[in-house]
Amino acid sequence: MAKPNYAFEKRKRELEQKRKKEEKLQRKMQNKQAKDGEGGEPAPNPESETPPA
Repeated sequence: MAKPNYAFEKRKRELEQKRKKEEKLQRKMQNKQAKDGEGGEPAPNPESETPPA
């Protein structure tokens, strides 16, 4: 029976948390720009910038 690779699982969780944090920050920036009326050009989608894991 193979033993679990806890280091890999931990790294995967950390990357997921980082991705969610960046997406939340991006949404906040977009909402702030739209609220201020400076939304002349929409910000790029953060998913399109990061390569799939």
